[in-house]
Amino acid sequence: MRIGILALQGAFAEHSAILRQLGADSFEIRQKRDLDQPMDGLIIPGGESTVMGKLLKELDCFDDIQTRIRNGLPVFGTCAGLILLAKEAEGGKVQLGTMDISARRNAYGRQLGSFSVTAEMKSVGEIPMVFIRAPYITAVSGNAEALAEVDGKIVAARQGNQLATAFHPELTDDTRVHQYFLEMISAAK
Repeated sequence: MRIGILALQGAFAEHSAILRQLGADSFEIRQKRDLDQPMDGLIIPGGESTVMGKLLKELDCFDDIQTRIRNGLPVFGTCAGLILLAKEAEGGKVQLGTMDISARRNAYGRQLGSFSVTAEMKSVGEIPMVFIRAPYITAVSGNAEALAEVDGKIVAARQGNQLATAFHPELTDDTRVHQYFLEMISAAK
């Protein structure tokens, strides 16, 4: 299994390390020609969603990535990746807009509002969740399904081959969320 990881910002190296632990190959996507490589799935890490969307357009990757996701390429977005996938984004511009979720950007405040908790995620179990300037999901609609909540706020959702978390599973030693994503990819084949 080969996973492309958008490497414009965020903890892309940490995602790669977890995939390696799970026996999956990965490569970094930094420019349009990187999209020519075969991939079974895509990870969009954290960072700043507005900047990432702008860079995707400047690098002429935006339309290609959006089309692949719409055509069924499994994708996993963490934090800013969640915002990029959301069809609605309060306090910011809609980017890829492929997932029937609404997101609130920087919902937990600035860097000082960062925190960690342990909570239940459907089909995964109780896991550590690290939130850094995190969004949360204000609504799911259509085929999207909430997978986890913290303090009454939706922090993980899935819609078909799309998975989004407001938290950063790549910043913990727990590999189960990435394993869940790899299982989604296997089921999609």
